[in-house]
Amino acid sequence: MEGLAQGGRGVARTEGGFVVFVGGGLPGDRVRARIGKSKRSWAEGSIVELLDPSPDRIADRCLHGGEPCPGAAWQGLPYELQLAHKSTQVREALERIGKFEGIEAEPIVEAAEQWRYRNKLEYSFGAQRAEDAPALGFHARGEWDTVVDVDDCRLASEGNNLARNAIRDWAASEGVPAYDKRSRGGVLRNLIVREGRRTGQVQTRLVTAEAEIPRPPVDLHTMIRGDSGGTAGATGVLGEEYLHERLGELELRVSPYAFLQTNTETAERLYSVAREFAGLGGGERLFDLYCGIGTIGLSLAADAGEVWGIENVADAIVDAEANAERNGIGNARFRAGDARLGIRPLVEEAGKPDVVVIDPPRAGLSAKIVRRVLECDAKRIVYVSCNPTTMAPNARQIVDAGYRLTRVRPVDMFPQTPHIECVALLERAS
Repeated sequence: MEGLAQGGRGVARTEGGFVVFVGGGLPGDRVRARIGKSKRSWAEGSIVELLDPSPDRIADRCLHGGEPCPGAAWQGLPYELQLAHKSTQVREALERIGKFEGIEAEPIVEAAEQWRYRNKLEYSFGAQRAEDAPALGFHARGEWDTVVDVDDCRLASEGNNLARNAIRDWAASEGVPAYDKRSRGGVLRNLIVREGRRTGQVQTRLVTAEAEIPRPPVDLHTMIRGDSGGTAGATGVLGEEYLHERLGELELRVSPYAFLQTNTETAERLYSVAREFAGLGGGERLFDLYCGIGTIGLSLAADAGEVWGIENVADAIVDAEANAERNGIGNARFRAGDARLGIRPLVEEAGKPDVVVIDPPRAGLSAKIVRRVLECDAKRIVYVSCNPTTMAPNARQIVDAGYRLTRVRPVDMFPQTPHIECVALLERAS
């Protein structure tokens, strides 16, 4: 392997220039790979045998069934090399996709913890690992019908692991089988375990086929029953209604389907960067787009004159309003609505903002939403991105409309994985 591609796969190249992207491959590895999808100039492959590991490789720490955790694809890289490769990914996205020259990303912000940092994990039930015990863990890489059983995932806390294992033990003792998509038999589909890192609360959501089963011995928030595995069959709240968490100085409540950054401790560092880039002096009007439960806007409210948030998940807006009240923040208001349609009405109601903070999903912003952001005519735009390959073209669109990209700082929210967040500052040129 000669390097790592965007998305984290190893890059191998033949003498003729044909490129193979190898899942699980790391720079310096020599492997035997099985070729899957293939195009004229490139192909995808998976490792069959690691012939000669990279001299930089370290022993995997998170193993399930003797195989590396599918959620920790970079655990074989020393952490300092993970940070270096992530910084390179941000720089290459700016140069190759955004067509920016002379923009150097600032030093990457390290994660607060390298292991056991996730406050939420989703598990799948699979074929029995023993006579009466279904497997409960993760899908094997590239195999939708194979579940790798998990006893201790080192990305999860001890409390998360205990809750998952208690559910599996309960299923074994009660004889409740996993659901089989082929035969449409069985019961158990998925388990979501969510944790308040600062409060110690662990909350679970169990998704099953239509069946009457005993209640598991954990703080079960919701049991969802139905043929589709969706939310239509929810039985209602069986445990505590909300997850409670502290983020910085904020006391938060979180609805079961509302978004919360999955790394609580490093989210505080991420939002600190956003606060620094926003450059608030106390009197500005700030728009918080894709505001979720209000975490970014509320964390910046003390430095702003007023904060206006918009989010298309109605339950999250209810949470945001409750969180503002809970924390005694009187200068923040929230509106439910899609950013594409809701920005203009927000400007009509509140007036044009001085600063806009954007924290979009991985797909980034559509061209129409970029245009609506530009209509705000804000002095500064702070773009919080979980995907530099979509942030870069959005930044190019904004710069082409009269802004300058002045700062970019990566933040490592997800150690042992190729995922990287970054915060970009765009300032109006005149």
